[in-house]
Amino acid sequence: MFGEDPKCVRCGKEIKGNEVVLVKMRYPKRKGMTEIKAYLKNEGSFICEVCFDKEDNISLPN
Repeated sequence: MFGEDPKCVRCGKEIKGNEVVLVKMRYPKRKGMTEIKAYLKNEGSFICEVCFDKEDNISLPN
């Protein structure tokens, strides 16, 4: 788990730096400073842009 790149929860593709992603997570209750990348890896679920676009196209009526 530690040291691994995050993966898309839909297709399993590794998320690389500077890539556009959607992160699904709960808004934190507490205030404070934290390391953003570590927090997102621990608390969020990543969806890559391709999977998000596929889902977005499916849900839109033609």
